[in-house]
Amino acid sequence: MFRKLLFVAAIGISGMVFSQNAVKEKMSDYLDSLFIHHKVMGSFALVENDHPTFIKAVGFADAEKNKMANVNTQYRIGSISKTFTAVLIMKAVEEKKISLDKKLSDFYPDIPNADKITTENLLQHRTGIHNLTDEAEYGQYYTKPQTEISLINIIKKYKSDFEPGSRHEYSNSNYILLGFILEKIYKKSYSELVKEKITKPLKLTFTEVGGKIDTSKNQAKSYQFINGKYEASSETDMSIPIGAGNIISTPSDLLTFILGLEQGKLIKKQNVEKMKNFVDGYGYGVIKIPFEKEWGFGHTGGIDNFSSALYYFPTLKVAMAFTTNQSDMDTNDISIKLVETALGRDFKMPSFRTVEIPENILQKYTGTYSSVGVPLKINIFIQNKKLMAQATGQSAFPLEAISDTNFIFDKAGIEINFYPEKKQFIILQRGTKNTFTKQ
Repeated sequence: MFRKLLFVAAIGISGMVFSQNAVKEKMSDYLDSLFIHHKVMGSFALVENDHPTFIKAVGFADAEKNKMANVNTQYRIGSISKTFTAVLIMKAVEEKKISLDKKLSDFYPDIPNADKITTENLLQHRTGIHNLTDEAEYGQYYTKPQTEISLINIIKKYKSDFEPGSRHEYSNSNYILLGFILEKIYKKSYSELVKEKITKPLKLTFTEVGGKIDTSKNQAKSYQFINGKYEASSETDMSIPIGAGNIISTPSDLLTFILGLEQGKLIKKQNVEKMKNFVDGYGYGVIKIPFEKEWGFGHTGGIDNFSSALYYFPTLKVAMAFTTNQSDMDTNDISIKLVETALGRDFKMPSFRTVEIPENILQKYTGTYSSVGVPLKINIFIQNKKLMAQATGQSAFPLEAISDTNFIFDKAGIEINFYPEKKQFIILQRGTKNTFTKQ
């Protein structure tokens, strides 16, 4: 299922300047290492001073058929599609098909607070419209075709989460609605609009609205690496995300897209600047991205087990994009290293050092742990001879041993250090540190 936006608020960079070629070779080696150790599969690209400087694909497009990906393999890009939708809305504004203060009630009056919700509210996730992908029932229908009527009926049955305009809260429902609104005002399909107003003007060869994945057309499936093998993920039916997440593309095409947007090739430059009207860090289909003393913009995406990112830093003239179809690590680390590479700065290679711990030692760590001031408990248990952790109300995740007492979950940047004599563990995640004690 396509996921909420997950965004790290700052990208920190350090290190000395190396030769551009040397650091790009190191980046290539790093991506090869990630694939070899089953940490990531996907495609990655950089642009510097408006010119492509790095492109690399690793892993399988179709693991069952041993079909490797290449730089033209198409991946589902998830919520980066929202940037495309926002561009189409701004194009519609230019063509006087809609205004930013147009009320949702003119299209869907039965949605709660529709008479208070504007097009701009939808673009900035300031509507209070509940996110349909947050509900458990989403798992029952996300692989099945849906119609406009069925999706509107789902969206309108949820109560409003807050008063429109009062705050920001990310909701895929907002961009599903924008996709349908575009189809109404143009009397064309969303797919036709993407082609006519974005991919054709920019000559994007590998960008389109996706359907059922067809690996014979060089489209990647998504996977999890479980128990020593790649397991294919269920596919979201692309009738559901529409303007929120139904596009497939490549990193090279995505970079051409964001550069074309910035250069005014899709909409007027003054409207590009309106898209960067950030409130609570979110503009019109784009996020504000800090980097040292500079700011960039872009979006991330996640659907099924695909993840992606597209960032552009105008003052640095640096853009990066990636699309992955399997990841067992925090992909923000890849974003950081790509930016480091573009600036010719060295970065530290991971060691991928893991060890096998006997089950009788793992048994010492099992139990339910709690921490003062943290509103959840963490259950540590063994499954298939592997240590697992599960926080209250969340999915279980595997812990990989790097020593007898030190475990990691790379995908979320989690490190856990056990102190069995104290019946405690310390968990570290992205700068936060908490001590949990066994109950």
